[in-house]
Amino acid sequence: MNRLIIGFIAVAMLGWVASAILTAIHFWAIPLIPADANLPGAMQVITSQWAYVGPVPLAAVGAVYYIAMIALGTLWLSTKNPTVEKILLPVTGIGFLASLGFVYLQLGVIGAICPFCMMSAAATTILFGIELYIKFRGGAAQLPSLEASKVWPTVFTATMLLTIFAMWTLTVLPLPGGAA
Repeated sequence: MNRLIIGFIAVAMLGWVASAILTAIHFWAIPLIPADANLPGAMQVITSQWAYVGPVPLAAVGAVYYIAMIALGTLWLSTKNPTVEKILLPVTGIGFLASLGFVYLQLGVIGAICPFCMMSAAATTILFGIELYIKFRGGAAQLPSLEASKVWPTVFTATMLLTIFAMWTLTVLPLPGGAA
């Protein structure tokens, strides 16, 4: 079970990277794109009307979701608190259902695919799958927790390094409007 929870945290980190890249594109690249630009593919998805919750990029909501999953997964691994497990299952379930809707929008409505959006959808699906598997195997509380003084610094360092990687990615992506 500990390996599954470590996998949960790692998958949440991958989702974080995808969401961080998308959020950065919204904040730094999209404002540089001319208003009349014809954007194909992924940029069509990223700039669509469905990419926002009011003025907030949906990617930023996803970034908050993944940071929460990283933190809760780390808390779960270091405490095995059953309350954390009870919180995670419905939250990842809602994330999974939302991802299904976003994939539908890409395939059925927008007619274009955003690879980072699909990476996020895959991460959310895997998180929910791990949660379901652990729940139906009797929960994670049956195994001892890992030492918090080792888990938290490791997760924090990995998350920061992945954040730097996500920001570096902006310099190599073929973004329109000279944003890269």
